[in-house]
Amino acid sequence: MASQLRIYIPPHPLIKHWLSVARDASTPSVLFRSAMTELGRWLTYEATREWLPTTEMAIRSPLSPCTGVFINPETPVAMIPILRAGLALMEGAQPLLPLASIYHVGYQRDEETLKASCYLNKLPPHFDPETRILISEPMLATGGTIMNLMQELSQRGVDPALVRIISVVTAPPALQKLNASYPQLNIYAAAIDEGLNEKGFILPGLGDAGDRTFGT
Repeated sequence: MASQLRIYIPPHPLIKHWLSVARDASTPSVLFRSAMTELGRWLTYEATREWLPTTEMAIRSPLSPCTGVFINPETPVAMIPILRAGLALMEGAQPLLPLASIYHVGYQRDEETLKASCYLNKLPPHFDPETRILISEPMLATGGTIMNLMQELSQRGVDPALVRIISVVTAPPALQKLNASYPQLNIYAAAIDEGLNEKGFILPGLGDAGDRTFGT
């Protein structure tokens, strides 16, 4: 059976609540940042299910010996926020993966051609093939930015099956492109929206998540 991209929309009421706060045009920047923090936290929680290898170890409670299950500290984990907007999810995501290495990449979209160009790349030349990678990108719209990043990761030895993407709102064009090239991917999002407008923005979407996060 051919592989197919898997996208999960967790039905958690807190995710639905904070998505609605983030969507609301009247939400001030300070509250929008809080919403993005909470979405980053809960989407990362969902994305790490059955993804992080664990190890068992004999421990002792105050009353008796028992077996403890711990996240294996020898498994490399990396987080990649896509600048600028990807930083908005990190405040909630990073505390859940405190030992993860963080690599920043920055992309800027040409508003006329809708093509993304990279202006910052802090990725290492090569990743350990067992590395789990969490990408934070609040919006998957046309798919240009995330496709560029996935190509960079593939060239550095990353297994797409070990990649998780957390995104607040997604749209069919990006999902179709990812499915065609990286069907092993898993995406955790708060919503799949109906489509894009003529400028490539998701409808109903969030507006410009970077501007709303940083008040610019």
